[in-house]
Amino acid sequence: MAGKIYYPNMQTQTTVVDGKELLLDGEGYLLDLDEWTTNFVHVRAEAEGLKLTSEHWQVISFIRHYHEKNNVQAPVRDMIKHFKVMWGKEKGNTRYLHQIFPLGGPQKQGNRLAGVRKPKGEH
Repeated sequence: MAGKIYYPNMQTQTTVVDGKELLLDGEGYLLDLDEWTTNFVHVRAEAEGLKLTSEHWQVISFIRHYHEKNNVQAPVRDMIKHFKVMWGKEKGNTRYLHQIFPLGGPQKQGNRLAGVRKPKGEH
């Protein structure tokens, strides 16, 4: 994964994970992708009011693996295709993915938790 990225004049925030202060952009995306851990997910999910389930972890894992393999964010259509096979038509769809990730769906909230940059075109 790409490591640190810094944009001067960008608003930042911090979060504390395992006693270490991590830098986030103004929307909560991790700036140094190498600092991602599963504890980061727990801390940020709690901050966003999200109670993690095994389905959240499956999506986060998918996003991370896709990004590691392709060095880009996973398109929603690829997520839907994957989770339709895993979970069936009732849950393997955009509506359900947005239901379990209510703060921007898997592309925003999922990427934030997975330690992946925000989707291109998002400001």
